[in-house]
Amino acid sequence: QVRLVESGGGLVQPGGSLRLSCAASVSIFGIYPMGWYRQAPGKQRELVAGIASSGNTNYADSVTGRFTISRGNAKNPVYLQMNRLKPEDTAVYYCTVVIGSSTYWGQGTQVTVSS
Repeated sequence: QVRLVESGGGLVQPGGSLRLSCAASVSIFGIYPMGWYRQAPGKQRELVAGIASSGNTNYADSVTGRFTISRGNAKNPVYLQMNRLKPEDTAVYYCTVVIGSSTYWGQGTQVTVSS
């Protein structure tokens, strides 16, 4: 069983930065696709950023140029650097990993952007 735990969320002013981390209960190597999703109140969960086994990345249009997804080590396999945060980035952020036919999710970390 793969357990993911996100951290690094919190309250930040508009224009500020946060770095989200994702810790894994098992070693997760770079061969597995990983991603960050978010869900704001009353909205559907959406993909924020993804990183493929090739290292290729993709981003939602709304975060392109501001957010960066990167791989870490086997137990902290993925990060999300978020810069120039906006109030509309407020949401619960989740990390995911795809292993075979299964997708695993963390419990989420709250990011609130407000003055």
